[in-house]
Amino acid sequence: MNDEVEPKVSDTGTGAPQATEPEPPPPPSLWHTTLRDIASGHAMVAFLSVILAVLVGSVMILATDEQVRSAAGYIGARPSDFFEAVWEAISGAYAALFRGAIYNGEAELFETRIRPLTETLKFSGPLIAAGLGVGLAFRAGLFNIGGRGQMLLAGAAAGWVAVSVELPTVLHLPLAVAAGVLAGALWAGIVGLLKARTGAHEVIVTIMLNYVGFYLVFYALSRQGLLQAPGSGNPKSAAMPESAVLPKLLGDRFNLHFGFVLALVAVALVWWLLNRSALGFRFRAVGENPEAARAAGIDVGRTYTVVMLIAGGLVGLAGVNQVLGTVTSGVTVDLDAGIGFDAITVALLGRSRPLGILAAGLLFGALKSGGFAMSASEGIPVDIVLVVQSLIVLFIAAPPLVRAMFHLPKRGATA
Repeated sequence: MNDEVEPKVSDTGTGAPQATEPEPPPPPSLWHTTLRDIASGHAMVAFLSVILAVLVGSVMILATDEQVRSAAGYIGARPSDFFEAVWEAISGAYAALFRGAIYNGEAELFETRIRPLTETLKFSGPLIAAGLGVGLAFRAGLFNIGGRGQMLLAGAAAGWVAVSVELPTVLHLPLAVAAGVLAGALWAGIVGLLKARTGAHEVIVTIMLNYVGFYLVFYALSRQGLLQAPGSGNPKSAAMPESAVLPKLLGDRFNLHFGFVLALVAVALVWWLLNRSALGFRFRAVGENPEAARAAGIDVGRTYTVVMLIAGGLVGLAGVNQVLGTVTSGVTVDLDAGIGFDAITVALLGRSRPLGILAAGLLFGALKSGGFAMSASEGIPVDIVLVVQSLIVLFIAAPPLVRAMFHLPKRGATA
């Protein structure tokens, strides 16, 4: 029995039947098209990259848990013990991560319960600002790998103004913030200028300037009369005066300060710049195709310089956030705390979009805040959080791998 569908025939009156074209399939429904667009989008790849990284992190948590390893020795005799230990290790780890990053339901006081959320927002502020600087350069086709040097120069400039100038708070704090942002912008502007005038590769230049910035700040912190605290032999500046410290948002009981608000303002400004301004259009045009942009009359070299100036200012805002965040803080050669490189991950996860960078910065702030609690309460190495962050970058950098693992349609594929 042949189940093949025979083509329809029609009689044209000449006595010879002729085949007709099969009816086209009905168009996909709006619901089907919407789901396919979501599945093939970059946001889905980013979300699944985070899920994959968490799953691999769970395997590493199991490998470091003593009870799991002990139960694995007699899994053949009592498999229930092994699976119970697996569940307790994973659930305990991520429950501790949640308590340390979002909400601690075990605390008695309400302010203690919400303290983890405020810590997450505090950690997210500089990550968002630096991520915007890296993401903005990405949109113009440039790789800003010099976040560390830009943060160091910005923090040093802000700290110098804070400890060397005596002004009322209404003037002192804005001046210190402006000095830090300007220093970061000028340091990154060197990269844009060299790129525009000589064609120097921005990756090489930014990496080299990281070392130059580090040793410049180290020199300033090691010399009395520059940045070193009076009477101190350590490479550290004096504590920031109260007139130049970012104010606390929720009072002295919490560490969340005005730096997070500055990061949100930066998100709004970068969104407007990229999506509503002529300058942002030039940035995106150069990033898509510099040759076509040049043919359209856009000064590509000038665009490179301007975008690096703005990107450096945004990264510099992260350095200011680190230095002027608390009264006891000061300028050190470790003020960047790895944020200059974490910002690359944040920008990649956020697809170099301001709102995406905001979400990615909040996620990484939660991982950083919750990682300490997870390590303290469950005895899990905090390095596992760093591995999860690295795996997120790995999976985001290989979207075909993620699409193949979850059988996602390709970007722009038809139904």
